[in-house]
Amino acid sequence: MTEPRFPIVLVDVSTDDAEEMGARLFELGAEGVEERDDSTLQKGAGGGRATLVASFATPEEAAAARAAIGDAARLDEIVGDAWRDAWKEHYRPFEVAPGIVVRPPWTPYAPKEGELVLELEPGRAFGTGLHETTRLVAGALARNAAALKDALVIDVGTGSGILAFIALALGAARAVCVDIDPDAVAVTRENAARNALAERVTASTTAAADITERAPIVLANIEAKALIPMAADLSRLVSPGGLLLLSGVLTHQRDEVVAAYPALEVVESPAMGEWILISLRAPG
Repeated sequence: MTEPRFPIVLVDVSTDDAEEMGARLFELGAEGVEERDDSTLQKGAGGGRATLVASFATPEEAAAARAAIGDAARLDEIVGDAWRDAWKEHYRPFEVAPGIVVRPPWTPYAPKEGELVLELEPGRAFGTGLHETTRLVAGALARNAAALKDALVIDVGTGSGILAFIALALGAARAVCVDIDPDAVAVTRENAARNALAERVTASTTAAADITERAPIVLANIEAKALIPMAADLSRLVSPGGLLLLSGVLTHQRDEVVAAYPALEVVESPAMGEWILISLRAPG
């Protein structure tokens, strides 16, 4: 039986430039980016250097990313499935929002008094909670917990379901989670069951344009190239006076994304590294 092969792009950069290049790789379609430097078992190019390992869904996408980056990048592939679980060694319980801890199923955690613990298995979906974009949205949800009280939240591009689960932990009554990836929908349902949230979560591949409900808080942690053409559909989902939380946006893309939502008012746009959150309020 032939073992599966997974395309990757390797990029050698200075450690100072690693974060910016990682953001660029995500912009070019990477499904995940690992930084290998002096803190990992597989070293980068030496002192002050790092190697970024970016995984892609198809060889064609990997080749296009390599061409866009140029001589600093090279194509490779990983044979077999074992590598897909290697990251689990580094995935530990962490506080994703004040008082809310995310832990993987394989690591026990004793919660402190008052802490809520979510058990998350990313599985085949993007969304461990470690990425800056997830943390940005989680922080915004915590700051707007009052608006979540007994409310509906809509999560477009749900991934593993982590942001919807955080909203539910903060007081939302139920969540409508959609993703174009059937694997993400399956993982979201599995994670909802893990956390006794299955009755409060609806997960499907329904397109944003086909969602009939409106919510006081709508989440879309995807990427700018999707947020811009989806602007009308996402804006329609927000209840009058509600919030639309957009992330997956690089700092230099802020103005372009904001311009696609002229009817909504910018409330805040905090940054974390190269990534930002854009919080927009609907009129009414």
